Amino acid sequence: MFWNMLLLALREIKRNVLRSVLTTIGIVIGVAAVITMVTIGGGATKQIKQMIEGLGSNLVVISPGKRMGPGQSTDVIPFSLADVEAIYRDINAVAAVSPVSTISFKAIFSNQNWTTQVTGTDNQYFNVTNRTIKSGRLFNESELRIGSSVCIIGETVRQKLFGGQVALGEHIRLQKLNCEIIGILDEKGQNTMGMDQDDMVVIPIITYQRRIAGNLYISLIQVSVQNGASTEKVQRDITHLMREQRHLSDSDDDNFTVTDMKEIARMLTSTTKMLTGLLSAVAAVSLLVGGVGIMNIMLVSVTERTREIGIRLAIGAYELEVLMQFLVEAVALSSLGGLIGIFLAIGASIFLSGVLRVPFIFNANIVGVAFLFSAVIGVIFGYFPALKAARMTPIDALRHE
Repeated sequence: MFWNMLLLALREIKRNVLRSVLTTIGIVIGVAAVITMVTIGGGATKQIKQMIEGLGSNLVVISPGKRMGPGQSTDVIPFSLADVEAIYRDINAVAAVSPVSTISFKAIFSNQNWTTQVTGTDNQYFNVTNRTIKSGRLFNESELRIGSSVCIIGETVRQKLFGGQVALGEHIRLQKLNCEIIGILDEKGQNTMGMDQDDMVVIPIITYQRRIAGNLYISLIQVSVQNGASTEKVQRDITHLMREQRHLSDSDDDNFTVTDMKEIARMLTSTTKMLTGLLSAVAAVSLLVGGVGIMNIMLVSVTERTREIGIRLAIGAYELEVLMQFLVEAVALSSLGGLIGIFLAIGASIFLSGVLRVPFIFNANIVGVAFLFSAVIGVIFGYFPALKAARMTPIDALRHE
């Protein structure tokens, strides 16, 4: 019985192909938009998590100054190497601590030059930020202690300055500093914000302070927390220690900021999910519009086929059979629109993932829910026209012109 009704429904859809296509457009757009929004949102969320993980393992960042309100901030008092040593010595569950100072400089080799980010730090920096050496070596203890003129470069700098030439052992000039290349970093590519993570030159922190900055300040401290340890507790402990290091009284506000990158990840993920939900809700309105279109066309179909309904009822068809015939037709229309919308969404998601540079993550659950919702739309909005057809009296239906 059901298969006969389905065949009748498909016959009617085939009989009026253009009308059927126009009827399902709302469903197609709704399903495609919802799936695409959720897929792109899921890819963006995963990319944010990967970006935070790529910055470092269980990373806590300590920066000078603290925002107090719109247009206001505390005095920016930089850190020193003594602060770095105190954190490593006094804070439990710390895996690595690295001082970081950066500046934008022009790197020069022969007749090539390239403006890049010069970072002064130590070997702990590579552990904290999950960076590895592709060729060459790290700084040795002597180079770090006396501030030797040596550097480790990223792949972008190597390509811009050396092209296909061998870079290891060569010297590049950073204004007045002439440093030897002892290592080349593994590639990391661009992060979510579009910044090239391979466009950098790393030098010992002492070299940076003496030869570039001309002072003993440190602009940033990065801390890697041991696996399994609570980053929230480490964050509190560092805050307490820094207040002691800076001789702040109980009534003084912090003049530094301790940021747990997991908090940033949670905030960005939450924001992305909220925006995805809002956009998906707006897209879902198209499903309701499509449902109204199905109801409208089914009412027209019932009117056009009044005599057919009357004949079926007159020769012994039950009201339930007539009801199911039109209901199945409505569900077939909406389900067909749902299937087209799914294929359209997958294609659009793959295309947009490439354009926006976010991972394509196929979400079978949202595809199933969207298709089920499209079928439910057909049931809800097709029920009233089907009920109208089932309640016709044979005599009135046969009299209809």
